[in-house]
Amino acid sequence: MIRFEQVSVRYEGAGHPTLSGVDLTVPEGELVLVVGPSGVGKSTLLGAVSGLVPHFTGGTLTGRVTVGGRDTRTHKPRELADLVGTVGQDPLAHFVTDTVEDELAYGMESLGLAPDVMRRRVEETLDLLGLAELRDRPIATLSGGQRQRVAIGSVLTPHPRVLVLDEPTSALDPAAAEDVLAVLQRLVHDLGTTVLMAEHRLERVVQYADQVLLLPAPGSAPVMGPPADVMALSPVRPPVVALGKLVGWDPLPLSVRDARRRAKDLRERLDGVEPPPRAAPVDASVAPLPAPAAARPGLLDRLLGRRPRTAPAEPLKGGGATRVEGLGVRHGRVEALRGVTLSFAPGETVALMGRNGAGKSTLLTTLVGMTAPTTGSVLVGGLRPSRTPPQDMVRRVGLVPQEPRDLLYADTVAAECAAADSDAGAPAGSCRALVSELLPGVPDDVHPRDLSEGQRLALALALVLTARPPLLLLDEPTRGLDYAAKARLVGVLRRLAGEGHSIVLATHDVELAAELADRVVILADGEVVADGPTRQVVVSSPAFAPQTSKILAPREWLTVSQVRTALEGPA
Repeated sequence: MIRFEQVSVRYEGAGHPTLSGVDLTVPEGELVLVVGPSGVGKSTLLGAVSGLVPHFTGGTLTGRVTVGGRDTRTHKPRELADLVGTVGQDPLAHFVTDTVEDELAYGMESLGLAPDVMRRRVEETLDLLGLAELRDRPIATLSGGQRQRVAIGSVLTPHPRVLVLDEPTSALDPAAAEDVLAVLQRLVHDLGTTVLMAEHRLERVVQYADQVLLLPAPGSAPVMGPPADVMALSPVRPPVVALGKLVGWDPLPLSVRDARRRAKDLRERLDGVEPPPRAAPVDASVAPLPAPAAARPGLLDRLLGRRPRTAPAEPLKGGGATRVEGLGVRHGRVEALRGVTLSFAPGETVALMGRNGAGKSTLLTTLVGMTAPTTGSVLVGGLRPSRTPPQDMVRRVGLVPQEPRDLLYADTVAAECAAADSDAGAPAGSCRALVSELLPGVPDDVHPRDLSEGQRLALALALVLTARPPLLLLDEPTRGLDYAAKARLVGVLRRLAGEGHSIVLATHDVELAAELADRVVILADGEVVADGPTRQVVVSSPAFAPQTSKILAPREWLTVSQVRTALEGPA
């Protein structure tokens, strides 16, 4: 169905090709998972299938890509629309209408399908993706995960023969991700649809793949084969595979079910052993964070559309505790939060979890002052965020939103970093050092819009972390990050927490919560339904339990690094 013949892609000004010598065939009716570290060209490879590369992105494509016999160099994306459906990393860039139902129908209308066919397929897709109750909602009012489902639904309704999906589950809660993957399985198995999908959260998808395509470092040849074989070679792997490699299982398990069947001996070895404190997931020397300085002046101003301002430096000890009491927030007819009472202590890391639309992002924007409470109160460092001028609020709180581009306005990475150092009063090079630590290899002269989603997120994180805010808020901080980049992020956030910073992250990444969070708060329909130590909350929740705890249940093991520490014994 898809054929790459010695394909290389080089963008203008790049020092080396993004893709080089790709020669492979994707059979019809298979789900092929594309994996590899951030920035190795996964999105470029997917774009070459849909025709976006080079017709939309620019650059030079050599070799030949054919889809269903059509050459993508001579067929523009609109000439492939009946054959290929594409969902990119950014759902907002995908939408052309205002409401959910109109968006689902738009692609079919463009192809000239009959109205009765369009109506039937819209209803089927609403049910398949759990969107029926959102059909009349304006897209602008949806959560990030709900938008992701609408974007996927809009390419399903025309019934393309090929689906190209870039990080399709990155913004979805675990249950919604399972629903989407179940739909993809039905399309592959029952209708013979070919699915080419890139995804960093391999723990969700690798067991469903028919084949895995590994893109290693630039300049190395791609590897394609059975999932277990490729995972044995891959530098990025899910916890279930990492646990299998640790204990020497052969073949490597790809699912929790496979691992549980083989874990009897491991459970016996760990019987009576208390899970040790979580160790850092990486053992690498890292540059120290910049000296304490003012939280980044102008950052909140960017989010609120104001010009950057300056503010005097304030020490970390001025941060204080954060307290939310009886908080309620309404967005028009939607009650996003109700009766929420929480506190966040200095040095504490808290993960906010829950299904899409539960109110996690609303809580974060209320803490930073972008959303005003309808009822109740919020205090951050003794200030009420919604009533405090941004130039004062930014001294106490920093927010990395779901869309990193909201924080990026300069023409190059170097310019962004220089502005961050200047705004924060940090030594020159502090932000650049953080970018290099979170995601090595990002060039200074590249434009932020030319970065991958994961690279943009790493840059936005570095901009906020440079200021060392006493309260740090992160909304889906691991979207687009591979396991190595996520481990580096965990290391940075642990150091900040150790210095007394409060960290609150809204995430669907259960593995991140297991590695990092001291405490987990689960929201449902705007209310707190669980709040307690990470072990107690996630191990008892089938939806939010990490893979290691599922394999070794009922014991409260959270991470592979804990198991490694226990098996190696005291040094």
